[in-house]
Amino acid sequence: MDSELTMRDRIRGVAVGAAAGDALGMPLEFKSKRPHDQLVREMLPGRLPAGTFTDDTEMALALADSLLAQRPLDPADLARRFVAWYAAEPDDVGSHTAAVLARIAAGEPWEQAVATVHRLRSLTTGNGSVMRCWPVALAHWNSLDWLLTDSRKQSQVTHADPECVAGSAFVNDAIYHLLHGSPPAQAVAAALQDAQVPAVLRAVIEAAPQRDRQALENSGWVRHTVESAVWGLLTTHSFEDAVVEVVNLGKDTDTAGAVVGALAGAAYGFEAIPARWRALLNGESPLGSGQTWQADDLAALAER
Repeated sequence: MDSELTMRDRIRGVAVGAAAGDALGMPLEFKSKRPHDQLVREMLPGRLPAGTFTDDTEMALALADSLLAQRPLDPADLARRFVAWYAAEPDDVGSHTAAVLARIAAGEPWEQAVATVHRLRSLTTGNGSVMRCWPVALAHWNSLDWLLTDSRKQSQVTHADPECVAGSAFVNDAIYHLLHGSPPAQAVAAALQDAQVPAVLRAVIEAAPQRDRQALENSGWVRHTVESAVWGLLTTHSFEDAVVEVVNLGKDTDTAGAVVGALAGAAYGFEAIPARWRALLNGESPLGSGQTWQADDLAALAER
């Protein structure tokens, strides 16, 4: 890892890295774990054209727009932006997220909608908030306290379960330390100290680097997504290898790819993201000119 990377290069790496991991994982979603001698390393078409990112990045970009409009984060503003995105009938949206947003769209306050869905659904620990959390880390790269506060708030708009809230705080906390030059293992350890991670999730994160590849579940459970992302970050030594290893685990590949892409982007920077991936990267909600504008604007926001 290059210790001479600028903060701006790392910040750009987070945004584009998350989108690249999402797009690389898109065609592998819900499929089986691939043998290690058959890893997919190229952007392939799936339910969407090659290089297309999914709801993971689209919701993150809505979060970025909300932060650019109002900082600290206004959950009501974020909920409105999520509902507008949902009303446009995206290609993919998680069932838990859809249940919450449908209630908000019908007129329920976001707090009531989240509480009702939490009460009615048997599984409320999905990865729908951790997949999109990275813009908060960029908007607050110079303030860990605000980073943790807004990381939790953005989760609570749709995913109020303590593990979802803590998972988002942990991922963004690790990004914070990576942005400031900490090696990956140190960044993960520091985030575990800062983010008030529940004991069970903490144990999963601490054990992740020692986990056998075949044992990783990589499901839509937030615990499995964070586990896979930490495993990929800490058992590889480049952006490409971290993302490739994780998206080839099968099941919820685009989300795990987005999370490890954000982490690895902070660790290795924008230029470490393969140019062949960046050239194909696209989506209905564009990252903008040069694929970096929201990252730059969020970074500038933190300096005000």
